[in-house]
Amino acid sequence: MAERGAMKWVITFTVIVVATLELVDSTIVNVSLPQIMGSLGATIEDIGWLVTSYAVANVIILPMSGWIGMRFGRKKYFLTSIIVFTVASFLCGNAQSLQALIAFRVLQGLAGGGLLSTCQAILLETWPREEIGMATALFGLGAIVGPTLGPTIGGYITDHFSWPWIFYVNIPVGIAAAAMVVAFVKDYRLPIKMSIDWSGILLLIVGVGSLQIFLEKGNSEDWFATPYIAILAFVVLICGILFVWRELSTPHPVVNFKILRHKSFALGIITSFLFGFGLLTSFFVLPIFCQNLLGFNAQQTGTMIMYGGIATIILLPFVGMALKRGVPAQLICLCGMIFFLVFTQMLSRFTLSSGLEDFLLPIVIRGIGLSLLFVPITTLALQDVPPEEMGQATGLNNMMRQLGGSLGIAIITTIISSRFALHRSHLAEYISPYSPHFNERFNIAVRGLVAKGYGFVEAKQLALQSMNGTIIKQTYLLTYTDAFWISGIIFMIAIPFIFMQRFKKKVKVAEVG
Repeated sequence: MAERGAMKWVITFTVIVVATLELVDSTIVNVSLPQIMGSLGATIEDIGWLVTSYAVANVIILPMSGWIGMRFGRKKYFLTSIIVFTVASFLCGNAQSLQALIAFRVLQGLAGGGLLSTCQAILLETWPREEIGMATALFGLGAIVGPTLGPTIGGYITDHFSWPWIFYVNIPVGIAAAAMVVAFVKDYRLPIKMSIDWSGILLLIVGVGSLQIFLEKGNSEDWFATPYIAILAFVVLICGILFVWRELSTPHPVVNFKILRHKSFALGIITSFLFGFGLLTSFFVLPIFCQNLLGFNAQQTGTMIMYGGIATIILLPFVGMALKRGVPAQLICLCGMIFFLVFTQMLSRFTLSSGLEDFLLPIVIRGIGLSLLFVPITTLALQDVPPEEMGQATGLNNMMRQLGGSLGIAIITTIISSRFALHRSHLAEYISPYSPHFNERFNIAVRGLVAKGYGFVEAKQLALQSMNGTIIKQTYLLTYTDAFWISGIIFMIAIPFIFMQRFKKKVKVAEVG
């Protein structure tokens, strides 16, 4: 039963705050890693598990969240997730060792994954069916604002306080959110008593956890050249086959694959996967491109990205209204993907002399594209899902988007490594005493250094180092250009899947059960 009037907005505000809290925490730690390393005496290899552990726990719980909500009650599960997330935040801030911090991050990730899908399911339950596009748009605010603000907030807190406070800030927000859930959120359906699929849960944890670690660590560990990565790949394959067989044969599966009988949902999770792939790869490469190559600092990069987030926030409600008034979701998606393609192609034409002001227009275009994609893609995927299956559908859809991002980052880092080697070998051919162009620039550089007081031998060494540094920068520029091209192509691949989904002017999603 949908809510009306002020209560609808109170519940919506509560849900958006919780979703934003969880998504902020997924990125807020990144900028504080150097300080945490120094405080806990961790190496760069060890500290990476601080991010990986949260992501692995998040992905594991996402497909199970709908089942848990049905089994124990959605409100009870939502409230428990908020409390556990808040307690885990306190424990993270008080951790005295890296091992303890990683363990508490796993607990935080398990609670956070439950929050995200349950937030979306509660929002879809609260709003009337004819306003479902607006509800999805409002949920998108938290989904976009969280990752955008995370690095900025984390950087400010780390600079002005200390790293434990990036976790402590969750505590008052979590307490307030829990109180609002107790007071305002309702559970319209009683929990369903069903047997617990322990075998399915175990296979899901082992299989999805192994897959996430495989994707997160594969490139840095040289993929199958490292024994434990090869073992993880084998575990993923076996667990995947056994998990699908188990879930299709048990009467109460932890992940209901039968919802794939809905064509729009089956196509929708493919689109969500590709969306996560293209979105997160571009988001991953952009800060590296700006900071490592162009020399921007973290604050400049965060501020620049925030302009895109502001554009998304402004446009999201209008996208919701457009869906409500009957604008086909496929057409909105097509416009969004074109905007994203324009964004990636603009970045692929940047040079080493590009400045901060050059990024303003493409970043705003990216923000516009994101606003035109997030809501319609989700709405199309869920349009035919019945109420009793909505919780599982939102969890599976969110998991596919996150797995798409993880796979995208794993693939793009591998491509960056291989393309860097290729471009480096090509450009190195120009550093040759038989190249007139090289000799001309080299002699000019040597004469300039000699004029500054350097000896001839030292001047030759410095000139050669300088030209080699230029080659390396140009190599990275060409490599990141390739990466931006790939992100744009992925969005183009998703277009046919969108137009294969059921086409209707007014998309209505049934109330969530």
